[in-house]
Amino acid sequence: MIAVVCSAGEMSRVTLNYRCWAEVDLDALRGNLAWIRHRVGPRIKIMTVVKADAYGHGLKPIASLLMQSGTDIFGVANLTEARAIRNVGKGWPILMLGACLPDEVEMAVRESVIPTLSSIREAESFSACAAKVRTIVDVHIKVDTGMGRLGVRPDRAVELVRKVRQLPGLRLQGLYTHFSSAEDDAEFSRQQAKTFRQVIAALASEGIQIPVLHANNSAALLHEPDTLLDLVRPGLLVYGIVPVGRRLSSVSISQKQIRPALTWLCRVSLVKEISKGTSLSYGHTFVARRKMRVATITAGYGDGYQRAASNRAQVLIGTTRCPVLGRITMDQMIVDVSHVPIIEPGDEVTLIGPQGNDQIPATEVAQWCGTVPWEVLTGITNRVPRVYRGGHAS
Repeated sequence: MIAVVCSAGEMSRVTLNYRCWAEVDLDALRGNLAWIRHRVGPRIKIMTVVKADAYGHGLKPIASLLMQSGTDIFGVANLTEARAIRNVGKGWPILMLGACLPDEVEMAVRESVIPTLSSIREAESFSACAAKVRTIVDVHIKVDTGMGRLGVRPDRAVELVRKVRQLPGLRLQGLYTHFSSAEDDAEFSRQQAKTFRQVIAALASEGIQIPVLHANNSAALLHEPDTLLDLVRPGLLVYGIVPVGRRLSSVSISQKQIRPALTWLCRVSLVKEISKGTSLSYGHTFVARRKMRVATITAGYGDGYQRAASNRAQVLIGTTRCPVLGRITMDQMIVDVSHVPIIEPGDEVTLIGPQGNDQIPATEVAQWCGTVPWEVLTGITNRVPRVYRGGHAS
């Protein structure tokens, strides 16, 4: 992935060289983190989740910004991501949210990555490696309250905690769970919270206090304020997107408080007139019902714009919404520009983000694709350069 940092004055000159690119507003990201800090208060730690290349925003530049902006700990999916953060800044605590493979255990120990433990077998493996390396390994235990991927069963959690506290070389620093549908299902989320509290109470009855308890992802941070605990794990909110679901948040969020950090752009490459009856793109899935003016634009599924949005999506050109016509192809797509007053090859096209008084959020693109905004953002491919702007571009 190409990453370019530039000032506002340099922006237009730099982006002239690109056919398809994403601009990342570092000031927006910094402001989003500040809003989260205000929301949770000064005593609760913030783990910023930067897995999947910081949700498609570019891991190293985003990690650098977050280090400057008050994050307490990073959440990653694998050791490669942890190593990238270490290359940006030494000494930051990093929790690996996924399970370590057997051949990754020693690497995690040597690189001081905090593992997530779900079983006695994993704990024993890390204990043995800690003895080999002659170090103490900080660990977190995950409790499966309903997500089903990782975590110890609630009725076995106390047993695992006891075992980890007994094993040499391990220091139990955290206990956590993960909400599966906090944006959609209030009843299930509250049952998860209740189950987690029962585990905490069972531990407390044995005199076991764990330094850091955590449960809240972005949706739970908004919908389940009673479960903030010692640490929160925002992901999508950091990048300026509110998780959309059936639950309406009691938290009023304006665009001034949370702003999407990423804008995805491409260009018009060709404009032409077509007559009634003309078919467009592969498979003849669109046939013109009238004389039209259409434009070919320089983005496709090779850039990460999903083919599922064919004949459904819209883009912004000259502040006008232009429907996508026919199937999206690897490098290009065709849009209806009949209502755009002035259009020329080279003009900017907004795929995600604002243009004039309108904007296309990632959540809307996700609806057209039949998916979620997480997939839309992380699906933007490495051939799309990320251009970073902001008062303190890092």
